[in-house]
Amino acid sequence: MIGRAFRMKLKPGTVEEYKRRHDEIWPELVDLLKNSGIYDYSIFLDEETLHLFAVLKLWPDQNIAALPEHPVMRRWWDHMADLMEVEPGNRPREWPLVQMFHLA
Repeated sequence: MIGRAFRMKLKPGTVEEYKRRHDEIWPELVDLLKNSGIYDYSIFLDEETLHLFAVLKLWPDQNIAALPEHPVMRRWWDHMADLMEVEPGNRPREWPLVQMFHLA
């Protein structure tokens, strides 16, 4: 198992809509993420700062490096861009997180 964690940030006033859109996540996006080797993916919100904390668990043979070029991923980023801080091309701004502890 490979783990990865990162932080993103919502714009003020977008929490409910962010949650709603993820509650209605596209089946083709779910398939893409799973087929890329992601088998567990959680996003947590710090309501005080609007920071999102994402934690991924990946299979050893994962291929997430190809995700940014996939049309479904790019459509999802465009769909979410009005809610969060993004890079040019609407990729969400990500700040990697360093694992400091793990209890297995």
